[in-house]
Amino acid sequence: MWHPLSVSPVVEAWSAYRTSTANQWKPRDLVRAKRTSTVSVVLPARDEQDTVGEIVRTIRRHLVEQLPLVDEVIVVDSRSSDETARVAGEAGARVVDQDEMTRGLPRLEGKGDALWAGLAAARGDIVAFIDADLREFRPHFVTGLLGPLLADPSVVYVKGFYHRPLESTFDTERDGGGRVTEIMARPLLNLCWPELAGFVQPLAGEYAGRREVLEQLPFVSGYGVELAMLIDLLDTVGLDALAQVDLGERHHRHQSTEALGRMAAQILYTAWSRLHRQGTVPEAEPPASALTQFRRGGEDALPGLGREVVVHDVSVRERPPLAELRAARALHSDLSLWSAVS
Repeated sequence: MWHPLSVSPVVEAWSAYRTSTANQWKPRDLVRAKRTSTVSVVLPARDEQDTVGEIVRTIRRHLVEQLPLVDEVIVVDSRSSDETARVAGEAGARVVDQDEMTRGLPRLEGKGDALWAGLAAARGDIVAFIDADLREFRPHFVTGLLGPLLADPSVVYVKGFYHRPLESTFDTERDGGGRVTEIMARPLLNLCWPELAGFVQPLAGEYAGRREVLEQLPFVSGYGVELAMLIDLLDTVGLDALAQVDLGERHHRHQSTEALGRMAAQILYTAWSRLHRQGTVPEAEPPASALTQFRRGGEDALPGLGREVVVHDVSVRERPPLAELRAARALHSDLSLWSAVS
């Protein structure tokens, strides 16, 4: 008999059926399984000149030149102030500018907007997203994500998971890097969307999907994009069409605690938007979007408090599904043509 404090039978069955490891998927086997499909790899990047070049070179060397698995590598320059665009281009990526890709649309901030721009630029039938701040990057980060999609047509989306070491001067905590996941995202999913509780890394920046499905999804502009995508996919295609793959260990730059607080607030704001859309939260007014944080010291520290008060807007906006935008533009073009000939 199932006990309420044990793993849900649905989650347990899905985890056993839809979880794989990256080393299960051999690159040469994937090339054969690919057939006529095309694959794009997209890296959203803001000020990642130190890592983006090596990631692009590794993908091109192993998965474009040695084996014809990846058809294009795209880096979305997300308003970088460093040499990210130049480094990525010299490494062999097709570099697109986030603002150029969204020209004519409202200006939005955040990672989700860069991902949307990358999807708009990509030509592949399958699109894989990889964060541009990874260190010690290996080709299996891409092949692991592509494996379930190329082997099984019923899979439409694959999420990566991994160990994320949190390294400090004195110690390394093997799984200490997923702080926002454990403190915010996982509790939210378990409480509100328990079918998604089997995802080990719901906020992972490495995932891949079929273009025709990704184009049906809105993209949250900020750091809630990965959470929103999982929830929207559950509504759109159902749990059985989703999968996850173990990518081993992930090394990247860690955010400050203050930055993690802003990320967590955006994720909570995003969760509210999905709960409201699904009718669980009836109130039409969104929650307050001002996050007050305290920064020790500083010239603007308040007397008696010894801390500077910093307020951030953590609200999120969304790009509409690409398919809807293209349909609207096609209709507008057709109407304009009809007016011209009438």
